[in-house]
Amino acid sequence: MAKVISNVHLNEQVGLLEVECDRTGKPGQFYMLRAWDTFPLLPRPISIFDITDRGIRFLYQVVGEGTLRLYQLRVGDNLTLEGPFGNGFPELNGKIALVGGGIGIAPFYYAAKSYENADVYLGFSDKPYLVDEFRQVSPSVTVDVGGTILDYVRFEDYDHVIACGPQGMLKAIQAKQAAEQTGTNIYVSLENKMACGVGACLACSIKHKSGRKKSCTDGPVFRAEEVSFI
Repeated sequence: MAKVISNVHLNEQVGLLEVECDRTGKPGQFYMLRAWDTFPLLPRPISIFDITDRGIRFLYQVVGEGTLRLYQLRVGDNLTLEGPFGNGFPELNGKIALVGGGIGIAPFYYAAKSYENADVYLGFSDKPYLVDEFRQVSPSVTVDVGGTILDYVRFEDYDHVIACGPQGMLKAIQAKQAAEQTGTNIYVSLENKMACGVGACLACSIKHKSGRKKSCTDGPVFRAEEVSFI
């Protein structure tokens, strides 16, 4: 059981939730959050935004009943956390770019704190949020609103690129990787729907070059060229 420390509404759909709990997890991992009894049936997978001296922060977007319940939480409310789950981001050396689209920016704040001097690219369809916070943990933060954040990313400038965002953006990254044919290692963090987080339900199964994979246990981070988006 965890307790809400704060729940800041960044806009009408996005919130930044901080909970008092065991402070475990690494960049790219996620927790299953539940703040209700019987409905909705399943918890919601939310990436670790940051780990603080008080607990864990989660950046989330309201897309249905479960995330709406998270948005409605108040200071002192209780919720259940299970995790951390997933393989998280790999340990990397060299020049790194973190590319987030929309709520896909969620895992990159903690990642920017962990990777020394990583450049951050943030893409938004509407008014941006948390940009100043990202500038406190990265020497270079590029922001695009209403366009395509990938237009600003030169793969050849980096040894590694990690991206998270809507499927259309990740498919565009695959196309860019194939067209440019650089030696850059490209990773994608998937935002698949999940039911259990432990690989039992197969709800998050994806098509991988080596067969079906589970986003929750085999991922959510994969090499970009190994994933097939249907």
